[in-house]
Amino acid sequence: MDGSVTDLSKYRLEKAKEDLETARANFSEKSYRASVNRSYYAIFHALRAITALDQFDSGKHSGIIAFVNQNYVKAGIFDKSFSKMVDSAFRLREKADYEDFYVVAIEDARRQMEKAEAVISTVEQYVKQRWEER
Repeated sequence: MDGSVTDLSKYRLEKAKEDLETARANFSEKSYRASVNRSYYAIFHALRAITALDQFDSGKHSGIIAFVNQNYVKAGIFDKSFSKMVDSAFRLREKADYEDFYVVAIEDARRQMEKAEAVISTVEQYVKQRWEER
């Protein structure tokens, strides 16, 4: 791949923000299942913006989440509430995507977007510091 790990991190953070915008559009269109999905992917890509700086990636979402929990939450860089937001977003997205007849409530979709906003904000503050250190 061309570019630095900083470039990759920036790209992934932008992808996270784009997914959040898509989630908002889906929500406005009352496509709550799609909104939940895009909100989760906004979170996921934000996490990958962090892992890019550590030159870590995983073929599984659980691998990315476990890496961030181990190296950032347990290390005290991010609060435990960060991990809880990520975990609950992951679980809701799985239900919405894979459970037959699961209906996503408007409040669940709204909370999922709020989690994505909070995670992206936290990640953005953190990665910007790391970018400046490079």
